[in-house]
Amino acid sequence: MVTDNVRDAERACEELRDALGAAGVTLPSLGLDAVSCAGSAPLALIDLGRCNVATVRALAAALRSGREEGATA
Repeated sequence: MVTDNVRDAERACEELRDALGAAGVTLPSLGLDAVSCAGSAPLALIDLGRCNVATVRALAAALRSGREEGATA
């Protein structure tokens, strides 16, 4: 049975995937943590996964860019 917590986590994960994609970043293992979604009261954590050095640098650059744009707005 899928709970509201799990559905919300799925939506949040997709939102993050879309936002990262728009910034040119792909986290290959982004998804729900299966263990945290189990049980009668799932916590539904999002696993950002493992990625290589190039992906980490692209993510850091996207975050810096977003911060700089926010400072000028």
